[in-house]
Amino acid sequence: MFFFFFFFFPPPSPSVEHFPFFVLSWAEACLGIPFFHCTVEVCFILRYHVFYCLPGDNTPRESSPFINNTDHDRGNYYDGKNMALFEEEIESNPMVSSLLNKLANYTNLTQGVTEHEEYENEEGSPQMGTFIGVYLPCMQNILGVILFLRLTWIVGTAGIMESFAIVVMCCTCTMLTAISMSAIATNGVVPAGGSYYMISRSLGPEFGGAVGLCFYLGTTFAGSMYILGTIEILLMYIVPNTAVFVAEKKEDEAEAMLNNMRVYGTCCLALMALVVFVGVKYVNKLALVFLACVVLSIMAIYAGVIKTVIEPPNFPICLLGNRSLQNHNFEKCMKTEVIKNVTYTTKLWKLFCGSPHLNATCDEYFTLNNVTEIQGIPGLLSGVIKDNMWGDYGPSGMLVEKKNQSSVPVQDNSRDIYKPYIFNDISTFFTLLVGIYFPSVTGIMAGSNRSGDLRDAQRSIPIGTILAIATTSFIYMTCVVLFGACIEGVVLRDKFGGSVKKNLVIGTLAWPSPWVIVIGSFFSCCGAGLQSLTGAPRLLQAIARDGIVPFLQVFGHGKANGEPTWALLMTAGICEIGILIASVDAVAPILSMFFLMCYLFVNLACAVQTLLRTPNWRPRFKFYHWTLSFLGMSLCLSLMFISSWYYALVAMSIAGCIYKYIEYRGAEKEWGDGIRGLSLNAARYALIRLEEVPTHTKNWRPQLLVLLKLDSDMGVKHPRLLSFTTQLKAGKGLTIVSSVLEGTYMTLGAEAKSAEQNVKSAMHAERTKGFCHVVVSSNLRDGFSHLIQSAGLGGMKHNAVLMAWPGGWKQAEDSYPWKNFIETVRETTSAHQALLVAKNIDKFPCNQDRLGEGTIDVWWIVHDGGLLMLLPFLLRQHKVWRKCKMRIFTVAQMDDNSIQMKKDLQMFLYHLRLNAVVEVVEMVILIRNHFDIAAFTYEKTLVMEQRSQMLKQMQLSRSEREREAQLITKLGTKSHANLSDTATATPDHQVHMTWTKDKLIAERNRKRGEPNMGVKDLFNMKPNQSNVRRMHTAVKLNEVVVNKSQGAQLVLLNMPGPPKNKGGDENYMEFLEVLMDGLDRVLLVRGGGREVITIYS
Repeated sequence: MFFFFFFFFPPPSPSVEHFPFFVLSWAEACLGIPFFHCTVEVCFILRYHVFYCLPGDNTPRESSPFINNTDHDRGNYYDGKNMALFEEEIESNPMVSSLLNKLANYTNLTQGVTEHEEYENEEGSPQMGTFIGVYLPCMQNILGVILFLRLTWIVGTAGIMESFAIVVMCCTCTMLTAISMSAIATNGVVPAGGSYYMISRSLGPEFGGAVGLCFYLGTTFAGSMYILGTIEILLMYIVPNTAVFVAEKKEDEAEAMLNNMRVYGTCCLALMALVVFVGVKYVNKLALVFLACVVLSIMAIYAGVIKTVIEPPNFPICLLGNRSLQNHNFEKCMKTEVIKNVTYTTKLWKLFCGSPHLNATCDEYFTLNNVTEIQGIPGLLSGVIKDNMWGDYGPSGMLVEKKNQSSVPVQDNSRDIYKPYIFNDISTFFTLLVGIYFPSVTGIMAGSNRSGDLRDAQRSIPIGTILAIATTSFIYMTCVVLFGACIEGVVLRDKFGGSVKKNLVIGTLAWPSPWVIVIGSFFSCCGAGLQSLTGAPRLLQAIARDGIVPFLQVFGHGKANGEPTWALLMTAGICEIGILIASVDAVAPILSMFFLMCYLFVNLACAVQTLLRTPNWRPRFKFYHWTLSFLGMSLCLSLMFISSWYYALVAMSIAGCIYKYIEYRGAEKEWGDGIRGLSLNAARYALIRLEEVPTHTKNWRPQLLVLLKLDSDMGVKHPRLLSFTTQLKAGKGLTIVSSVLEGTYMTLGAEAKSAEQNVKSAMHAERTKGFCHVVVSSNLRDGFSHLIQSAGLGGMKHNAVLMAWPGGWKQAEDSYPWKNFIETVRETTSAHQALLVAKNIDKFPCNQDRLGEGTIDVWWIVHDGGLLMLLPFLLRQHKVWRKCKMRIFTVAQMDDNSIQMKKDLQMFLYHLRLNAVVEVVEMVILIRNHFDIAAFTYEKTLVMEQRSQMLKQMQLSRSEREREAQLITKLGTKSHANLSDTATATPDHQVHMTWTKDKLIAERNRKRGEPNMGVKDLFNMKPNQSNVRRMHTAVKLNEVVVNKSQGAQLVLLNMPGPPKNKGGDENYMEFLEVLMDGLDRVLLVRGGGREVITIYS
């Protein structure tokens, strides 16, 4: 029955917004069913869809829940409306579902660059795992030029034990750094940018910029070192005959080699920079090839070591006595040879003798010593490890000699340089070897630099980096032992392989052929150089785009796809500097400094974050501790000075200059760094310590609360007050600059923030260092009172208040300005705080002025703690007042001995270590009778009191006029009863409407009947004797001050306290006005009730 009725009597079309209620109301009206009993509500809605939601134009589909929904706009409108309680906050506080959706769609792109392949073809989400994305890149960057070109020489020079110590120190340093880096890298998402991003976001823009640029320089010089290594392999071992510069004499070979390195290195740098500029994708595609070369070379080394046990390779070396010889110019290690019973001289003979004849004159050492041929690679079981256990350091030019080989020494060794001996090309010592070796363990940041390409960066970076360091550390340690156990010592100390036919020394150990190592090391150095030229410009671009170093902003630009063109040019230019050095041994310590500094700050960042225990410090990597980070930081610093103390100082100076530059220019970035947290903890600790004990007199300095007045535009009305603050404080101690807005914070919150920004701008313009605080209060009096009571924190509270004299207080329409001033004086006195009041503050000098000859005059009338004498000393520390001399005046009464007073005051100043001219002024202010008072003083006092009474009368007249106007308004109404009703109806707003005409007349007669209130009586007044005496003192003192100090640059006066009876407040203002009359710059000083200066040390 229900369905039949519903189908034949459909409801009329309801409006959209009333549809749900309409359907239920229609059911109740037509069927008599209450809507809360309608169990077939679904049928109503279904019936409505049949009638009104048919497909067609301008009608919604059946799947749409909205009426007349022609597009998806209605759906967008209702997004988030299912939480109507929070709908007003949706824009600022998104729904959790929206937030999670944004986090799920977050893409971690490489910072500062879009690669060519990403620019041309959009790739999917990062899919690189731990092995491919972190482990192998770290292996490729760690194993490189030092392993193939210098490790054998380090082992031969330092010995197995000291070489092992070098490797352990350096590997330990990188392992501890990797642990710290893993903690930082797993504490949230780390975009690409490597150590720069981690340090800058952990230690702030100053440290980040300084260390980021050091890391950039280290990476750039690493590129120079790899290119030099590439050229060394090319010219020494692959194509030695292609040298451009050929030495005609043996002593010129080293210089010719350096010039060849410069020429070929520059060409190689230009070629690599061109490859990087054309397409980074080619570098990335060749990375696996270069890595394969490294892996094959290391496998060849271990295979060669195993083969020496079975059959050592045949690499004979020739010794003359105990001296090692270069054997590439002769085949046979003998002086003469017998062929068919005929003795012939060999090529070796010709190198040491004047002619090939047997009777030729030969080198003395050659004549006295025999030639011996031994195996350069005796093998793992030969026992040569005993001879290689300890080091053999020496100066440049020292001969490489076999330790246990007998020889006959000679006296004259001056001609040895022209003979085919093996020499040390540089002076060798332990610390130098540390600096040369350390670059071989760098490259641990390769994984973190690729964090944007990793499937799970927070898992892959710690595992891959630590495993890579463990693997490479094992390779280096075993290589040190195996090299010392398999290779003869004189061969190890032969840096360029001259004793083994100019073969790469490490190649002589490899199996199946030395060319495996030569080719592998060549491509490895090429790949490492390309990677450095690829990574360094992007690092510079990232620093430039962060905007923390303004002069680097030009390097933030590049090609359309983000390639850092300008940064690449800058990198190539710096890299050329390293190539012009032309020596791997000279460049390696330079980049060691920069990498060590970078690693030092990585450890520092982790240690600071751990010790601070900031709430955001929640790394997923749990195997870290602040002691490990501190140990790593100490080890980095030690290695810096062990390697080269002067390079360390230069690197630290560069970082310090960059830090101060960023700090000076004002780093505007706020990254929530740990240094701010460290500063907060240090400040909290210091504040607690300060509050434990009161400040000693020796440590007292004015901590100022500066009360500013703002104009109608919320600007600072007296900016010279800030200038004076700067001159008085010189950036030392506490300064709180504050002001008060009258109103409520709910209505003036935005204006308060705007005013605070204006005050901060004024402080910056006047170079005032301190804090700014603008408060909103119901009235100015309460606002200033709250500031005086509560400004500051803990032990860092103000002890003095600085404000400007209310110059226009007489012309003010109301009495609030001077009443507020006097109340401020009273409150500072009650709070035991000093008060400084500057008159004519706009005439005070600005920070750019330089006052010439002049004086700062101190009028010391009463002793209130010595603040009067301390202030000129502080002012003269500033360059504005530096040339001004200090004069101290004091007043002697009738019974005082002025001569003795002057001597005592001079002695007091001597003990205070203050240089000032002392003068005692004799002034008699004693009043015996009315004849002692000048007519001017009497008249001025009388005018002052008449003015006070007149102002009170005017205020009363104004009140009466207001009441009369209100009465006229009431009398104009129709009925007094209606008026009474109206007044009764709104008692809160119209209380004054209860006045009647009779009451007004009676009140006026009562007031007129009171004594001394008529205007005529004002002319019959006699001044109060107490006021006359005060005015007399003010006039006399002013005469003396003007006479002595009218030409002074600044006059400091004791400020008398306000009267205890508030009825004389206006007279107090008059006294002060008279006291300062005729003086341009005056500073009234009122002490805080404690001694602020002492004669003791």
